[in-house]
Amino acid sequence: MSDDQPPPPDETPMQKALRLKKASIAAKPAAPRGGKFQRQQAAAQQTGKSKPWMAR
Repeated sequence: MSDDQPPPPDETPMQKALRLKKASIAAKPAAPRGGKFQRQQAAAQQTGKSKPWMAR
């Protein structure tokens, strides 16, 4: 991974770790947001199926 900007001179170790973590997360390919797949998953979950102990 290459940094776009040099780190600030007064950066703390925690700030450096957070900056590197954010950079690594941003570099990974993200799953598509919304769309057909998410609608199918939401429709497949029927009301009450997530809490079977609530059935009468």
